[in-house]
Amino acid sequence: MSSEPTRRIVVVRHAKAEWSDADDQERPLAARGRKDAPVAGRWLAGTGIVPDLALVSTSARTRETWKLIVPELPQRPRTVFEDRLYEASLGELIAVLNETSDEVADLLLVGHNPGVHALADALAGEAEADLLPRMNRSGFPASALAVLTLTGSWKGLEHGAARLVALWAPHA
Repeated sequence: MSSEPTRRIVVVRHAKAEWSDADDQERPLAARGRKDAPVAGRWLAGTGIVPDLALVSTSARTRETWKLIVPELPQRPRTVFEDRLYEASLGELIAVLNETSDEVADLLLVGHNPGVHALADALAGEAEADLLPRMNRSGFPASALAVLTLTGSWKGLEHGAARLVALWAPHA
């Protein structure tokens, strides 16, 4: 039996945003996004996962998604709004996660596609039941959440290091 601590990461794609002529980083949530984000929060609360840390992209739509999710949680985790999550590639997302303190057992990340889908897919070396093909068929829609478990340090996080244990998306 491994003495390495078990960690969880919840990967969240921001809720549905409006298309507008505004700067991409300032796009607000659409009505559907404002409806779906609290439902995502209630689903997460139902899993019993209470994140120690939330890393949230600085875009308006990710901040608004988080603002609607967090009241549904049993307690508010420490939240860091991170510029590097906006339009981050898979490598950039892993680099940010590698900087996480090992005192954090459960981490939540709110970001953007295609990066968050690529992150969940790349980390998932294994998956419960049909979750991996289901996630890849769905394309990780707005408000989707993927829960992955892993052992070891955040500094050692790499491709295939986690197990996809839960997946939720609205309207699925």
